[in-house]
Amino acid sequence: MQRNVLMGLGFLAMTAASSTAGASAIIEGALGAIVDGGNNYNWQKVEAPGAVCGDGSQYKFFVRTTSSPNVLFFLEGGGACWDYDTCSGRAGLLGAANPNGISDDYMQQFTAKYVSPLVNGADPGLPGRSRTDLPTKDWNIVYLPYCTGDVHVGKNVATYTDPTGAEPPLRWHHNGYENTIAAAKYAKSRFPNVQKLLVTGFSAGGTATAAGYHFVRQIIAPQKGYSLNDSGPIYPAAGTGSNSKPLHNRIRQSWALDSVFTGLPSGFTPNDMGTINKAVAQAHPNDQFAYTAYTRDYNYSRFSYERFYTPNNQEAVLTRWKQDQDSLVNQLKAHSNFSYFIPHHREINASHCSTIITFIGSHACERMEKKTFWESFELPWGQSWKCRSEMVSMDTFLRRFLNENKVVRVYEPENWYNNEDPGMGIVGPLINAALGG
Repeated sequence: MQRNVLMGLGFLAMTAASSTAGASAIIEGALGAIVDGGNNYNWQKVEAPGAVCGDGSQYKFFVRTTSSPNVLFFLEGGGACWDYDTCSGRAGLLGAANPNGISDDYMQQFTAKYVSPLVNGADPGLPGRSRTDLPTKDWNIVYLPYCTGDVHVGKNVATYTDPTGAEPPLRWHHNGYENTIAAAKYAKSRFPNVQKLLVTGFSAGGTATAAGYHFVRQIIAPQKGYSLNDSGPIYPAAGTGSNSKPLHNRIRQSWALDSVFTGLPSGFTPNDMGTINKAVAQAHPNDQFAYTAYTRDYNYSRFSYERFYTPNNQEAVLTRWKQDQDSLVNQLKAHSNFSYFIPHHREINASHCSTIITFIGSHACERMEKKTFWESFELPWGQSWKCRSEMVSMDTFLRRFLNENKVVRVYEPENWYNNEDPGMGIVGPLINAALGG
């Protein structure tokens, strides 16, 4: 049955690719089947005083209330900005999400409805395969949309000039810090006795998880805290020649981050933003921290290096990414409460983000190697890679991390296992089409 369903989805993908008329509806319908409809929670809209989006409009975050003693504090991703092109929306992908603010029906739109199995409480898998419940099923949720271009931690009002001179200067509110604090204070008032708090987010929201965890945790004061940064690394950058130093310098100035730095733990060094990882791990030794991303992430890596270095082709960018990732892993190894889960690649969203849409391809193997000649006859035929240790799925990683309080460390070597997965070849294009890439 599953093979027939996949063939049907493949037909829909080809139909969508061959015709613009009705393509969006076809893709949305197929994606809806894959992700099993997303969520249909009864979200409460909250408008806190002083909370604004980049364009100055009222910021809105959303809350789901259940009988659970646990809270998921979710920080949405979607780019970053520090000049006219990236803040105005002109830069497209390499710019800030939601430059025109947050609508009242935001939680019924694509991103909030479909994008995170963590929010939806289950990995949807594929049609014909049962949903897999996740540890966050039925948790209370505080969902922070993203509209300030500052990874939810900026504290500045900036004026950016159009380099073409065609448009008037843009006054932009990097108000992410105040928005995040307002949401955390509301969460504390709404959920005064939290047992487990998971602060997590993807992309820019992952960066916010690392940068903002200390503030959020202090306010909500749970019995046990967890932090999961999905693909928003704050890499070590101590020296002037560090790969991530130009990016760090740029956002430090544009977002006025020095005013935020004063509230971080004593182990943080402003001239090396990557020290945030060890600082929070040391400040909260009984909490659990984790980082996940793909080695072939060609989305966040572009933000990190493309505008600062030449050559800036894909392989040059990914080489710098791998260097910084190795440095981060070595840093995290020194802390007994820090996990990492780093698969090599998947052809969804340019290998960016491990916890979005579906966990298909979000697995990692510490010893992924080429098959021998004799092993090439093993099923599945056409698959030339084999895991010679444990193949750890994302839902297994989450269960061990959140339910069992285990430190899990998997850094997968280079391999192209997912490229040889026929299911990925069908699902990947559909999801990428829905994501607009």
